[in-house]
Amino acid sequence: MLERSRLKTALLAAATVALVLTAGCAGRGGKNKDTAYVARDVDTLYAAAKARLDEGRTKQAAALFDEVERQHPYSPWARRAQLMSAFSYYAARDYNKAIQSAQRFLSIHPGNKDAPYAYYLVAVCYYEQISDVTRDQKTTEQAKQALTDIVRRYPTTSYAADAKLKLDLVNDHLAGKEMTIGRSYERSGKWLAATLRFRNVVDNFQTTSHAPEALYRLVEGYLSLGISEEAQKAAAVLEANYPNSVWYERAYRLMNKNAPENLAT
Repeated sequence: MLERSRLKTALLAAATVALVLTAGCAGRGGKNKDTAYVARDVDTLYAAAKARLDEGRTKQAAALFDEVERQHPYSPWARRAQLMSAFSYYAARDYNKAIQSAQRFLSIHPGNKDAPYAYYLVAVCYYEQISDVTRDQKTTEQAKQALTDIVRRYPTTSYAADAKLKLDLVNDHLAGKEMTIGRSYERSGKWLAATLRFRNVVDNFQTTSHAPEALYRLVEGYLSLGISEEAQKAAAVLEANYPNSVWYERAYRLMNKNAPENLAT
């Protein structure tokens, strides 16, 4: 679901382009030792960091990019190193440090041309940590917020286009969580609590794959609560939007058995 390999390839391509644009004058620093506290000129240090990233030694690359900023904070290289540090941590799957580095970049350079990339990197870090629907969905909510920020701030960029696709999956995941809780309430006979969960799916996640079942569960819940008129409304919405689904067939049979007078109307 998370398409990690494709995402990582796309991000790496973007990072490589950025490196090409800024690293052309770098010295040959690949043979230097990876000792973060050895003072080095900025060209050599940045080139060493780039070499480690190219070799797949992502944690060392991140440390060296961090060192570029520490040793040469007023150099034009410092800005680029902040962003490349964030990407290197992401490539190492150290999502927390990647997010911290990207957010630091944004706090210092909010209007920079690379800000969309930094926002996207933050969103992808949250997105790739989404857990299954049986667990707490705090990270899913954070991914949704970060992806929404990209669409709002940079609507015409390729980052926004990709964020919209990911938002569909995030919403489906959140709806799935609501359905899981709602079914659990049903099994416990807590019909009111269950219907509130299913209603949330119908109202706020109506474009997800869970909407048809949520409508059917509303029919079940309302009938169990003795509110046949509301059950009929939910069944009618199900018929109008998903007439060929198994959920409508089940709802029709349920209504015909428990509230035929409402079905007839």
